[in-house]
Amino acid sequence: MEEVPLSTLYIVLFILILLSGFFSSSETGLMAINKYRLRHLANMGHRGAKLAQILLRKPDRLIGLILLGNNLVNIMAASIATIIGIRLFGTNGLWIASLILTVVILIFSEVAPKTLAAVHPERVAFPASYVLYVLLKVLYPVVWLVNGLANLVLKPFRVHTNVELMEHLNREELRTLVKEGGKQIPDDHQRMLVNILDLEQATIEDVMIPRQDIVGIDLDDDWDEVLRQLTSTVYTRMPVYRDSIDQVEGLLHIRTVIAKLAHGELNFDDLKRAVRRPYFIPEGTALTQQLLEFQRRERRMGLVVDEYGDIQGLVTLDDILEEIVGEYTPESRARTREIRLLDDGSYLVDGGVSLRTLNRTLDWALPEDEASTLNGLLLEELGEIPTGKASLKIGPHIMTILEIKENVIGKVLIKPNWVPE
Repeated sequence: MEEVPLSTLYIVLFILILLSGFFSSSETGLMAINKYRLRHLANMGHRGAKLAQILLRKPDRLIGLILLGNNLVNIMAASIATIIGIRLFGTNGLWIASLILTVVILIFSEVAPKTLAAVHPERVAFPASYVLYVLLKVLYPVVWLVNGLANLVLKPFRVHTNVELMEHLNREELRTLVKEGGKQIPDDHQRMLVNILDLEQATIEDVMIPRQDIVGIDLDDDWDEVLRQLTSTVYTRMPVYRDSIDQVEGLLHIRTVIAKLAHGELNFDDLKRAVRRPYFIPEGTALTQQLLEFQRRERRMGLVVDEYGDIQGLVTLDDILEEIVGEYTPESRARTREIRLLDDGSYLVDGGVSLRTLNRTLDWALPEDEASTLNGLLLEELGEIPTGKASLKIGPHIMTILEIKENVIGKVLIKPNWVPE
């Protein structure tokens, strides 16, 4: 090395420092890149993204390659810096060269390149992928040997290097991913995506119209009363029964009789012919499953039955879709109007309102495990049907029962987030 000019050593040292920075920034850039955006760009045909995706499928090999290159150039840089230091300062050049090289590598080969890569991972990762892909092919035997030894060390700790295990997201992580979309996803779209994720946790009972609130056509009524109900209803589909909903005949789409009804030509036989066979849904059915069943069976309404076959309620396709997009029918808006905000910040709520509606509308966290409506929750907490006004605290809310009709809680005054003075 005595015959090599200092200028040449300086150039080689400069190149080694650049290479060290390249390996450091490549590691940070590839590890910091958004894996889902990477997959999207690769599917769109981006060459750099495809190579980066190939490299990241085996992260142990990629890290082994980068560290192999980084350590190699750093050791070579230290050797050359030592030679330069000895030539310039004699024996003191050893510690002088070590000190200076440490500062230079720290700044120009570690902190600065890694910061750049962390802030702009795609700008660093995609160009670096071309070089690293070729290097991996050339140095594969060495990388394979190094990784084999490293994996032996990791094996007792049951560390897996399969990238697919690292990319699976659960529902809560997907919710966070959607909410963190920020300005990339409009607020309405964010809300719908989150609602779709929440749909899997909900069942038919969370959205159904309770048995006592079902509006239908009783064939045992006078014909004039049936006609009056058909002409004045706001519903497009109604159950048809005799005497009570337990003796259901089927489901009627008003559209099938509207023409004859408008011309005054509808008779009892026409109405019976228009009634479609009832469709029953077992209680406890998940909303996601029922949505697919409605689609498969080409149905839009079903009657919810318990394990004994007794009708518990009625659910429509609109009820499920409103869990995703929000209210868009007069019936659902009427249900929400059963929650009234008072001047003092309290709420006057109908006892039949579902807990799911309360939680979604007011961003509360009332327990939904043991009951589906506010009436059911209060009765569950009290353990009996109150004979008059009663107050209790559920979570941070003070609830006062104001009205009871036929053993059912009618009106409840709720003071949210109550804090004792």
